[in-house]
Amino acid sequence: MAAVFAAGVSAGVVNAVVGSGTLITFPVLLATGLTPVTATVSNALGLIPGSISGAIGYRKELKGQGRRLLKLSVGALLGGLTGATLLLALPASAFEMIVPALVGLALVLVALQPLISRSVRRRRSRTGHSGRRDGGPLLFTGLTLASVYGGYFAAAQGIIYMSLMGMLLDETLQRLNAAKNVLAAVVNTVAAVFFLFVADFDWTAVSLIAVSSAIGGQIGATVGRRFSPAVLRTLIVTIGTVAIVQLVLK
Repeated sequence: MAAVFAAGVSAGVVNAVVGSGTLITFPVLLATGLTPVTATVSNALGLIPGSISGAIGYRKELKGQGRRLLKLSVGALLGGLTGATLLLALPASAFEMIVPALVGLALVLVALQPLISRSVRRRRSRTGHSGRRDGGPLLFTGLTLASVYGGYFAAAQGIIYMSLMGMLLDETLQRLNAAKNVLAAVVNTVAAVFFLFVADFDWTAVSLIAVSSAIGGQIGATVGRRFSPAVLRTLIVTIGTVAIVQLVLK
């Protein structure tokens, strides 16, 4: 119980700042003897308060993003529900090959985001087109597909969100991080509600992670908003690299 609680705090911090907190809680839940599916669904439900806590912690950065998030949340909801369904329908190995490559591509995009953003701004300046504040159909489709993965497992989904939004939205990393926390909360919630009707939970694990991740979410939001864009980008790439190694070794 102490190990699960500590993992929940750590996951809440990491999810609020970067994403990938599932890579902390999931192995700990397996080590306590839970089956992979029970660990996954219990983790998804338990992390909801942490996601909400992180979003509340970034509430200042969410100002002016309401309409955009409302639209993108529809894609997150549909994707999360699809991913949750696939978790129960597909073998556990279904995503093992594609996930490391997907996270790796996301990290490259995060690292190159300043160059990509400058290139996009120069092109818009030449054409006189200001771009769409919601990222257009490309961002909606990309985030919906990323949410399918998030509903299935959720590890590093925040990094994928950050890479997509960083390419297609002219916003600071901190505002993108705030939006990422909201979208992650939507995916976790819809997946967990679906699991309530079709899967078995370990309610002790759910309770421990719910309380501890909420604490971690507040800590992460307080610390994360102080990071400069360069530091935050470096942290994303570092944690994402560790995530890839862990996923490959697993």
